[in-house]
Amino acid sequence: MSKDTISDLITSIRNADMAKKETVRIASTNITENIVKILLRKGFIENVRKHQQSNKKFLVLTLRYRRTRKEIYRTKTHLKRISRPNLRIYSKYPQIPKILGGMGIAILSTSRGIMTDQEARLERIGGEILCYIW
Repeated sequence: MSKDTISDLITSIRNADMAKKETVRIASTNITENIVKILLRKGFIENVRKHQQSNKKFLVLTLRYRRTRKEIYRTKTHLKRISRPNLRIYSKYPQIPKILGGMGIAILSTSRGIMTDQEARLERIGGEILCYIW
């Protein structure tokens, strides 16, 4: 694990999605918990459980499946890290990008906490663009 917990979160989810795993275990921090709450609320993941193992806290994420009458298949989730520790990307609220014309979401870190692009536009505040999800 590196010091960039957001990149670790995104990479773990992306790798588990490509490997068709059902669950992912990530380190629990305040930032990752807030991002996971947004992912759960927007329907990109199915379930979240907190787990503790010898003084280390983890989040166990259950990835989302689609069920049809014939088969069960995984929806492809795309995640892209935008702002990094050595290259911060900030945006004012009118310039916050719409991902796929509003089909995806951008997660921002604002002065009022971590929120989606839609919530930031409604509250008329900008911030650091953490990642895109579609």
